[in-house]
Amino acid sequence: MGRYLGPVCRRCRREGMQLFLKGARCFMAKCPVQKGTNPPGMHGARRRKLSDYGTQLREKQRLRSMYGMQEEQFRVFFQKARKKRGETGVALLQRLELRLDTVVRRLGFATSQRAARQFVTHGHVTVNGRVVNIPSMQLRPGDVVQVRDRPSSRDLAKFQLERADEMSRGAPVSPWLKLDREGLRGEVLAVPSREEIAPVVNEQQVVELYSK
Repeated sequence: MGRYLGPVCRRCRREGMQLFLKGARCFMAKCPVQKGTNPPGMHGARRRKLSDYGTQLREKQRLRSMYGMQEEQFRVFFQKARKKRGETGVALLQRLELRLDTVVRRLGFATSQRAARQFVTHGHVTVNGRVVNIPSMQLRPGDVVQVRDRPSSRDLAKFQLERADEMSRGAPVSPWLKLDREGLRGEVLAVPSREEIAPVVNEQQVVELYSK
């Protein structure tokens, strides 16, 4: 199955909450979720009680949409997380947060997951001094992500940082990251804890869904 190329607001409407898939546009008054638009589909206005499976599926789809991943890729991430010690759900979230495109978004070099993916694939960043264009690359504590020293990359990153500041209203970056605004450079300080991870999801529902 290929990438989803349809309107991303449709996904937010399906989940009934803002997934912030369009960056700064999600903070505008015309956001369909804020306006109370019904879920997509002929029967979107009807409220149906979800089964246990339906609830688990919605949690999984919500998490997958937040990180812009296809089902097969998401399942691979889950299988690798299940091999880790500790809680599988937390390990899954940590792996998702340590993706290169997610770190780029958290640092403010892009305002949405889709924009961060494009920023990486177009070769605008380096990891530990080497140009990397693989959005799913897993980072580790100590890794340094920096915008390439060329006008097109730096101008784009500065523009995105300004928009990110407007969206976050000056809030600091995630505590497990360190950002050097002048040098357009970021460093992974530690593996994020569950409390430091942003997604408002019940990851245990995802674990139960894949464990069937």
